[in-house]
Amino acid sequence: MVQSMDEFTIGALSENTGVKIETIRYYEKSGIMPNPPRSAGGFRMYREEHLNRLRFIRRCRQLGFSMAEIEGLLGLVDNHGYTCGEVRSLTMEHADMVKQKIKDLKRLEKTLRSIAAQCTGKEVPECPIIDALQDPNDQLALQS
Repeated sequence: MVQSMDEFTIGALSENTGVKIETIRYYEKSGIMPNPPRSAGGFRMYREEHLNRLRFIRRCRQLGFSMAEIEGLLGLVDNHGYTCGEVRSLTMEHADMVKQKIKDLKRLEKTLRSIAAQCTGKEVPECPIIDALQDPNDQLALQS
């Protein structure tokens, strides 16, 4: 299929952005990617603005932004009414959530290492890790 330099098929869009075709379709269904016009043959034909938007979404996802956060950022961009302060505020809120996740993951690691330390690693039928995981009293609560 011949396509102009300013139009892309979904395959070319996927190749240019590293985003899987299924994900592009998901983004379209969710509304964060606008539906592209179709060719006479019914193929979706993406343009530079689709490419740029998909790159933006991909980068946001790489930075751990949720779909709701991305929608918020795109809403500011789409309305052309954003200020740098608004974008900074959303970014700092996200950074605070990332910081909390790191804290939670560190507690989780500490708990896992603690129960793993109870295991001798020998070939015996009893395993303190399995025992801890099966504990009906839930003594595996994350340690502070």
